[in-house]
Amino acid sequence: MQSVEEILCKLESADNTTKNKIENILVDQGKKVVPELVDQLQTVKGIKRGVVAMTLIRIGEASVEYLKKAANSNKDFEWVAKYLISEIQGIAA
Repeated sequence: MQSVEEILCKLESADNTTKNKIENILVDQGKKVVPELVDQLQTVKGIKRGVVAMTLIRIGEASVEYLKKAANSNKDFEWVAKYLISEIQGIAA
């Protein structure tokens, strides 16, 4: 099985169809990839960042705990984590 980082590298040259497939692959892996996705979200940019964020939202409640931990240890990431948590929980940001 490929790591999240290896999967995300494929986004660099991906069209929209491939981007959607990659996102679905990550979502299908579920909770087990959440810690690595949260770590990646703090460093990746551009299309990778969007796919990682959307994947965490689609995985849902399992992401919240890890987003909160990351926000507590990285104040620059706090607003991103709060936004994603509000999207997951359906609360106005």
